[in-house]
Amino acid sequence: MTRYYFDIRDDTGLYPDEEGLEFGTRQEAEVEAAQALADLARDLAPLSERQDVAVEVRTDIERVFQAALIFNSSKTTQ
Repeated sequence: MTRYYFDIRDDTGLYPDEEGLEFGTRQEAEVEAAQALADLARDLAPLSERQDVAVEVRTDIERVFQAALIFNSSKTTQ
Protein backbone atom coordinates (compact mmCIF):
# COMPACT_ATOMS: atom_id res chain seq x y z
CA MET A 1 0.00 0.00 0.00
CA THR A 2 1.16 3.48 -0.83
CA ARG A 3 0.13 6.64 1.02
CA TYR A 4 -1.04 9.38 -1.32
CA TYR A 5 -1.47 13.01 -0.33
CA PHE A 6 -4.11 15.14 -2.03
CA ASP A 7 -3.02 18.77 -1.90
CA ILE A 8 -5.56 21.36 -3.08
CA ARG A 9 -4.39 24.32 -5.17
CA ASP A 10 -6.54 27.26 -6.23
CA ASP A 11 -6.05 30.94 -7.00
CA THR A 12 -5.50 31.68 -3.32
CA GLY A 13 -2.71 29.16 -2.72
CA LEU A 14 -1.81 25.58 -1.87
CA TYR A 15 -3.54 23.66 0.91
CA PRO A 16 -1.44 20.59 1.77
CA ASP A 17 -2.95 17.31 2.84
CA GLU A 18 -1.22 16.39 6.09
CA GLU A 19 -2.75 12.90 6.51
CA GLY A 20 -3.13 11.29 3.09
CA LEU A 21 -4.88 8.05 2.23
CA GLU A 22 -3.49 4.60 1.48
CA PHE A 23 -4.28 2.85 -1.81
CA GLY A 24 -3.07 -0.34 -3.40
CA THR A 25 -2.87 1.13 -6.91
CA ARG A 26 -2.33 4.47 -8.56
CA GLN A 27 -5.66 4.05 -10.34
CA GLU A 28 -7.44 4.08 -6.97
CA ALA A 29 -5.69 7.35 -6.13
CA GLU A 30 -6.76 8.79 -9.50
CA VAL A 31 -10.40 7.92 -8.76
CA GLU A 32 -10.10 9.58 -5.34
CA ALA A 33 -8.66 12.74 -6.94
CA ALA A 34 -11.54 12.86 -9.46
CA GLN A 35 -14.08 12.44 -6.66
CA ALA A 36 -12.39 15.21 -4.67
CA LEU A 37 -12.64 17.53 -7.68
CA ALA A 38 -16.33 16.71 -8.08
CA ASP A 39 -16.91 17.52 -4.41
CA LEU A 40 -15.00 20.79 -4.74
CA ALA A 41 -17.03 21.76 -7.83
CA ARG A 42 -20.26 21.33 -5.85
CA ASP A 43 -18.95 23.62 -3.11
CA LEU A 44 -17.58 26.38 -5.35
CA ALA A 45 -19.06 29.86 -5.77
CA PRO A 46 -21.60 30.68 -8.49
CA LEU A 47 -20.42 30.16 -12.06
CA SER A 48 -19.57 33.82 -12.60
CA GLU A 49 -17.07 33.72 -9.71
CA ARG A 50 -15.55 30.26 -10.14
CA GLN A 51 -11.83 29.77 -10.18
CA ASP A 52 -9.65 26.94 -11.40
CA VAL A 53 -8.86 24.30 -8.81
CA ALA A 54 -6.46 21.36 -8.84
CA VAL A 55 -5.70 18.32 -6.75
CA GLU A 56 -1.96 17.70 -6.72
CA VAL A 57 -1.25 14.12 -5.72
CA ARG A 58 2.05 13.08 -4.18
CA THR A 59 3.60 10.28 -2.16
CA ASP A 60 6.26 10.61 0.51
CA ILE A 61 8.82 10.39 -2.30
CA GLU A 62 7.50 12.32 -5.31
CA ARG A 63 4.71 14.21 -7.01
CA VAL A 64 2.64 11.66 -8.90
CA PHE A 65 0.02 13.57 -10.90
CA GLN A 66 -2.32 16.54 -10.97
CA ALA A 67 -6.05 16.57 -11.70
CA ALA A 68 -7.56 19.96 -12.48
CA LEU A 69 -10.96 21.55 -12.90
CA ILE A 70 -10.63 24.52 -15.24
CA PHE A 71 -13.43 27.00 -15.72
CA ASN A 72 -13.32 28.83 -19.00
CA SER A 73 -16.39 30.85 -19.84
CA SER A 74 -16.75 32.64 -23.11
CA LYS A 75 -19.20 35.46 -23.42
CA THR A 76 -21.28 35.60 -26.54
CA THR A 77 -23.07 38.63 -27.84
CA GLN A 78 -26.37 38.49 -29.61
